[in-house]
Amino acid sequence: MPSLTLKGVTVNFPFTPYDCQKDYMGKVIECLQKKENGVLESPTGTGKTLCLLCATLAWREHFKDTISARKIAEKLQGQEMFSSTPMSSWGTAATDGATPVYYTDIPKIIYASRTHSQLAQVIGELKNTSYSPKVCVLGSREQLCINQEVMRQESNHVKVHMCRGKVSTRSCVYYNNVEERTTDRDLVNSILDVEDLVKFGNKQRVCPYYLSRSLKQQADVIFMPYNYLLDPKSRRAHNIELNGAVVIFDEAHNVEKTCEESTSFDLTPYDVASAVSAVDKLLVEQATEASASEDFNVENLSSGLKIDLESIGKIKQMLLDLEAVIDSYDVPSDKGLTKAGIFIYELLERVQLTYSSKTAVHEALEQIIGHLTGRPGIFLNTSGLQKLADIIQLVFVGDPSEKDKRQQMESNTAHFKVHIHRDNSYHKKAQSTDVWASHSSSSKKPGNILSYWCFSPGFSMQDLKSQGVRCIILTSGTLSPLSSFTCEMRIPFPVSLENSHVIERDQIFVGIVERGPDGVPLSSAFDRRFLPENMASLGNTVANLSRVVPDGLLVFFPSFPLMEKTLDFWRTNGHAERIESVKPMFVEPKGKGTFNEVIDGYYQKVNDPTSKGGTFFAVCRGKASEGLDFADTFGRGVIITGLPFPPKMDPRVILKMQFLDEMSRRKAPGLKYLSGQEWYKQQAFRAVNQAIGRVIRHKDDYGAILLCDQRFKGAGARAQLPSWVRPYVRLYESFGNVIRDVSQFFRVANKLRPVAEKKSAARSHEAACSPDTPSPAAPSCSSSQRTNTQKAKQLDAHLPSLKRRRLHEHSVANGMARICIEYESEAQEGPRRPANLLDALEQGAHRGGAAPDAVAGVEQANHLSTLSLQCDKRMADELRGGKRKIKLVQEQPRASADVSGDGSSGGRVKAFLAEMKRSLSQFNFERVIRALQTYKKSDKLEALLAGAAVLAEDANTHRLLRGLYQFVRPHHKKSFDERCQQLTGRGCGYKPDHSLSVEEKKALVPRSAAVAVTSSACSQLDTQQLNRGGAHLNQPRAPEAAAVAVTSSACSQLDTQQLNRGGAHLNQPRAPEAGCASKRDVPAAFLADVKKAIGEEKSTLLFQALQSYKKSDNYDDMVGTVVSVFTERDEDFILLIRFSMFIPARHKKRYRDMLDALQGQSVSAADVPAVREDQQRPVSPSSPFKTQSKISSFFSGSQRK
Repeated sequence: MPSLTLKGVTVNFPFTPYDCQKDYMGKVIECLQKKENGVLESPTGTGKTLCLLCATLAWREHFKDTISARKIAEKLQGQEMFSSTPMSSWGTAATDGATPVYYTDIPKIIYASRTHSQLAQVIGELKNTSYSPKVCVLGSREQLCINQEVMRQESNHVKVHMCRGKVSTRSCVYYNNVEERTTDRDLVNSILDVEDLVKFGNKQRVCPYYLSRSLKQQADVIFMPYNYLLDPKSRRAHNIELNGAVVIFDEAHNVEKTCEESTSFDLTPYDVASAVSAVDKLLVEQATEASASEDFNVENLSSGLKIDLESIGKIKQMLLDLEAVIDSYDVPSDKGLTKAGIFIYELLERVQLTYSSKTAVHEALEQIIGHLTGRPGIFLNTSGLQKLADIIQLVFVGDPSEKDKRQQMESNTAHFKVHIHRDNSYHKKAQSTDVWASHSSSSKKPGNILSYWCFSPGFSMQDLKSQGVRCIILTSGTLSPLSSFTCEMRIPFPVSLENSHVIERDQIFVGIVERGPDGVPLSSAFDRRFLPENMASLGNTVANLSRVVPDGLLVFFPSFPLMEKTLDFWRTNGHAERIESVKPMFVEPKGKGTFNEVIDGYYQKVNDPTSKGGTFFAVCRGKASEGLDFADTFGRGVIITGLPFPPKMDPRVILKMQFLDEMSRRKAPGLKYLSGQEWYKQQAFRAVNQAIGRVIRHKDDYGAILLCDQRFKGAGARAQLPSWVRPYVRLYESFGNVIRDVSQFFRVANKLRPVAEKKSAARSHEAACSPDTPSPAAPSCSSSQRTNTQKAKQLDAHLPSLKRRRLHEHSVANGMARICIEYESEAQEGPRRPANLLDALEQGAHRGGAAPDAVAGVEQANHLSTLSLQCDKRMADELRGGKRKIKLVQEQPRASADVSGDGSSGGRVKAFLAEMKRSLSQFNFERVIRALQTYKKSDKLEALLAGAAVLAEDANTHRLLRGLYQFVRPHHKKSFDERCQQLTGRGCGYKPDHSLSVEEKKALVPRSAAVAVTSSACSQLDTQQLNRGGAHLNQPRAPEAAAVAVTSSACSQLDTQQLNRGGAHLNQPRAPEAGCASKRDVPAAFLADVKKAIGEEKSTLLFQALQSYKKSDNYDDMVGTVVSVFTERDEDFILLIRFSMFIPARHKKRYRDMLDALQGQSVSAADVPAVREDQQRPVSPSSPFKTQSKISSFFSGSQRK
């Protein structure tokens, strides 16, 4: 393992460090040696955690070695042990100069991060180093307790008191084994995280919670969430000794918020009412016991309650007085009443709660809570009592003398405000879980909330510093701007670092997108965020960018309400479907319970070699923006849709800004405060910077950052971005230029840093876990996977992507999966294709064991895609044909697919059944499947309609009813279409030829070449046969047949790749009646199509750009306008391809490269046909545009005079 020396300390590092890593470790060692606080920013992906661990542990070892050297020197009394190495050269770099130091004085390292999951990652990094310190992870009983009786309790504070009761009476078998297991060598010498501790506890029947507290005494490094350090109550509860310790806050961008929240509280009417109810219950209980016993005294009270009835009565009176005092203030319903922080003492004094009485009241509350939570029987809500006990500890800090009391109170409350405001949610909280809750006045009417809010994180940091810590190191990937961050902390940070990144220039693209494809300015400002034109433009922007950004795309919104409303608008107006057709959409849920299932679904979709990736929609400051790994293909691009400013009308935000303005006006010597407005902006940009950090995760990663809000273009806004991002920022006024440059960036990056081909690991694992394919060598499914799948069933509030239900969970689902698998197998391998879909179902019912292909079929059916049925069919075709076909057609509506029933794609069947399963309850799904099977056996349409009636009850399932059209036999097609029209107001796209059986259609084919190539017949041609070149392509045609054969409708299914390469049919002489546009008519036809598609105004803009290009030969300006105009709608994309006729030879290659990047595949743009309006088949609004003319000669407009 490589080693290097920094500031006299030898650091062992797992690999040769980069320069930025050396700089970072040097700054860490400087903080430790000089006992100085440090604030260190190093971008995500620079190995920050590894550097922090190695530098800190190397310094600690050096500290220990230096003490050893001193002790040896004292024993030698000035003599040299080694003549070649004088004692003076051994150094004192780690120790405190001439101060005598003992081994017991070696500082402990306290490493704090935001969550236990982040700490687990840190411990994983520690295992990769050569250092083996004694470690300990502190956690709550919530995470570490394994006593089932305690863990059954809902409330955390009830668990605490029940645990304490069992420990004090030694009635917990796990706690009783702690002392014996504390010295276990395997335990002491192992590096364990919370999960490992729990496993050890279950295996050895020992309490992990008290085991971790015991290990803390001898640990060199103690890991904990940082609220344990910043919250005085938690610090006391865990008995954390800070004197002389090195305190490290990783992911410190959240420290400011945690500092403020840990020292603030909100006391609601519900809290007070539940406390009164609990004390009432205790009074009744104790009074009953007292009257039942003539020889009553304190000692014979049950459960060891050591306070008398009078004290309990005083507590109740105090609570009632507190409720009355808080409600006595008449506050405006909209604003509330704000007082200086010191007012909290005045208010509490009115209920006899002061410094002199605080100890007695707190002890009484603890006694009552411990007694009530330790009782058997019905659970009694004691959360209100616990909150009051916490408030006393929080407000009455210190123990001043009478003369110093006023000064102490002013000092305690200097950074606080008291805010009393109306409780508008009282009716929700009045539904108490406590069945014994008394109906006091507070639960019948709205009361006031007493809030005591801290507005300076410096209050907690100064308290931490006063504990005698050696130094405090704050580090994160997003602390910029450092000056304002350190201002807020109120303690000096002499050591600071804004580190560079390890990536090269070609690995990052940063663009500020000012306008969408339609030219509408993009903005999430309050007055614009919900404008339809703004949401539509943003939807078009995301849809177009999803074409050019490969693999995984992250889209961050400023808030959950904005994301939800925007996504609803996109679903209604078709933008979501456009995005879905390229990259399936996954949405971050609000709750914690389903997040893992959603993110797993996204990872699997991006990993799927048959997909083009996925789109993950999340919010700034949400779970996805914090510490989640989107390395490589999981995060090739991140789109920021706006600036996530805090809610400006929130009382706490208003008061925070007022507080900062107040403090900055005072201009205290040596202190500098941010203004309220500066803080407000800083909050937004810090959240943006955190989200941006998801895209580049290591030195070989690359990706694009797209800031889609015009407010980013200001110099002040750009200055707030991270230092490693600022040099690469480009400002774009034309959306077409964005598309061009992004596609060019990824084309170059992919050539320089090719990524290993995707392997469907998830598929192989799931296949091994499938109950249909037992194998002794197959790994078994983990219980956690099964649990996650069960949880995922409840994801109804989000897009269908999130409803992850395996098709083999139940018996009916097994049958459906087999239907899909066997139909697919028959379609690909069997000598005879099934006549229709119901025949495929019949074959599925009679075939038994599943072959290996069946496993693949299950996985195909289980995929998490939310693509349309047409996209599923295209993906299945790509798998079978081994190539991609480009069909330049408008997106086909989901429910109006033209299915005739004779051999439709198995992929479409699977996708439909999977969607139906996701959308219906289990009961209704089984009912529809039974109806299909009954119809197949009885051939009675009414049986099918009766069973599927449930699909007509809800407008959201009408598309599923129409989707059953593909299962209906030809002679019932027309009747089913009519019934759907009656029930849903929309038919299934019935055409007369749908009523023909397969035999009847075959009989019609030989009659006439002209009839054979009519639109309905040609639409069923096997495109794979066309791709290979069939005999029919070489046969001479009658002039009339040829004329029909080359109409746009007849060619609608031709494989454009074959056309581009040139097939045999292209070399045949054509009859003059063929209806093709002549050379000179091609540009005119194109211009007519353009005017019809994009309108007069945009056509004029396009023609002006073309004229300007002819004069100036400025390719970049021209292509920016063209791309912007033709990528606004999917159906216009063919016009972008056809526009290549105007590109001269010198620019033709650049234009083709851009088209290749936009489509994600190599297609010769110059060889795409022009479509004349008079050649197109008339189309109804509901019918998708699927016409394409034959290949025409090409025209270079710029070279003609």
